[in-house]
Amino acid sequence: MKFLIINGPNLNMLGIREPDLYGTLTYDGLVEYVAAEARRLGVEAEFYQSNHEGDLVTAIQQAYGRMDGIVINAGAYTHTSIAILDALKAVSVPAAEVHISDVAKREDFRQVSYLGMACCCKFAGEGKQGYVHAMEKLIEIIRNKNT
Repeated sequence: MKFLIINGPNLNMLGIREPDLYGTLTYDGLVEYVAAEARRLGVEAEFYQSNHEGDLVTAIQQAYGRMDGIVINAGAYTHTSIAILDALKAVSVPAAEVHISDVAKREDFRQVSYLGMACCCKFAGEGKQGYVHAMEKLIEIIRNKNT
């Protein structure tokens, strides 16, 4: 199985940005951890990070026919981007939404998730472990679909 792991704006600043919310793990540390867990699960993981909405849309579109699943932490675009929602719907690749912090306990504007309209599941407030749970859920969904 091949999964695209997408991280959106400001996630490249992990370890620097608001450590009280996001912890001290760096983006490189997150990628190393998730890559190791993906290997353990038998998943080939490809990582992509961008601070630009259109680049995230392009990455999702390029997953069509190449990837079995998408794990996406779109950062603030979760709450604003119909373009990312439309891209996820267009490619018909199972997608899981991830947030390092618990967005349900944050500002009101973070309560809306456009991505949730296209994702099969959501993991929030679990830190780096949320990415692992997302991969595990996608594996389960894909295997059940193929049986």
